[in-house]
Amino acid sequence: MGIISVKGIRLYSHHGCLPQETLIGSDYIVDVDIETDLLASALSDDLSKTIDYVVVNQVVQEEMDVPSKLLETVALRIINRLTTLHAEIEYLALSISKLNPPINGDVERVTIKEIYKKLV
Repeated sequence: MGIISVKGIRLYSHHGCLPQETLIGSDYIVDVDIETDLLASALSDDLSKTIDYVVVNQVVQEEMDVPSKLLETVALRIINRLTTLHAEIEYLALSISKLNPPINGDVERVTIKEIYKKLV
């Protein structure tokens, strides 16, 4: 088993419960950690036998482009797409951080983290 990490995906998206959040948008950072068996790809040196991080980045960008009130909803969409595309994913940790959230205070970011574990 091994882990494929795609860290610091920077995006500008339109998520939030307040109307101005979805209108104006905000900066986000997304991190993805995927646990899977890397032996076949390591032995074959074949991209088709692993999880392509270009595809991971593309899925994140596409789902972050769909406005939602809650980051939890966006995270679930990303997890569902990645695990549908790659049944070999054993574990997936996804963090979405909204930078400079519009709350009353000096807050650098708010982050949600969702975890997927394959059932045996």
